[in-house]
Amino acid sequence: MVFKRLLGAFGVGGPSVDTVLAVSRVSPGGFLTGEVRIKGGDFEAEIEHVTLGLVTRVETEHEEGEHSGLGEFFRAEVSGPFTLGSGEERAIPFRVPVPWETPLTEVQGQPLNGMAMGVRTELAIAKAIDKGDLDAFSVAALPSQEAVLTAFSRLGFHFKSADLESGHLYGVQQRLPFYQEIEFYPAPQYAGRVNEVELTFVADAGALDVILEADKQGGHGSGHDSFGRFQVTHEQALQMDWGAEITAWLNGLAEHHGASYGAPHGASYGGYDDHHRHHGGPGMGAAVAAGAAGVVGGFVIAEAIDEIGDFFEGDEEEE
Repeated sequence: MVFKRLLGAFGVGGPSVDTVLAVSRVSPGGFLTGEVRIKGGDFEAEIEHVTLGLVTRVETEHEEGEHSGLGEFFRAEVSGPFTLGSGEERAIPFRVPVPWETPLTEVQGQPLNGMAMGVRTELAIAKAIDKGDLDAFSVAALPSQEAVLTAFSRLGFHFKSADLESGHLYGVQQRLPFYQEIEFYPAPQYAGRVNEVELTFVADAGALDVILEADKQGGHGSGHDSFGRFQVTHEQALQMDWGAEITAWLNGLAEHHGASYGAPHGASYGGYDDHHRHHGGPGMGAAVAAGAAGVVGGFVIAEAIDEIGDFFEGDEEEE
């Protein structure tokens, strides 16, 4: 997958850039690899840095209602300063880590409607910064996450939608300033008792949080939501009978609100109250450095709002 553009911030005759992804499908905790190919323009240029940013669409809540926008949640500098001669061609290889909390864009090979992920190339010359177009890539589930998703499918739940919500989950260690909600229509045996079930994953290198929310019959937001949380290692997740665990949790909702059960294999499972979602994150623009890469703690949704249409249209064309 390739994009190419003349860097408009540097005027006519400025350098051009191609970003080439070696693979267009990754999993959380993996690596996005490829190379940035830069060609000099009509004049010699002092390149200050070349940086890649991972970008996605997130919903935020304001007084006037929900607002959707693109925001960068992870960035990695792939090159420091160098001089680019007139007409010179240079290829910069990169291997960028994908955060463990990166949201999924596909499940069992099928795209999640409404989800999109892109990488954007940033080139800085003489204090002028040009942010290139977005190059889309997909994010597939980890085996531990796939085990949970497969259980929902086997129980008769059907995918409804997915989106990203700005904020932090109460009691969950998050590094990204948003979380993904994967929504399911209820299985036939729960029709009339549950309107929908939402699934959220929060992963790191050693563990996986599985957060469940059931919108019980009576209407979303009317005090009928119940929550549950599993905390397991990735290995434990592969050993668990998720179908049995999900069934036990849902059956318990009739008698308990956010019921708590003992989970097998040393996993922990606890209830939540109704106020665990939509807690604000760190200040805008805050960042946690990770070597040459960083997870963005603040999230500027207003940036690149005009790119949303082009981003999703390009993604649809490739499908």
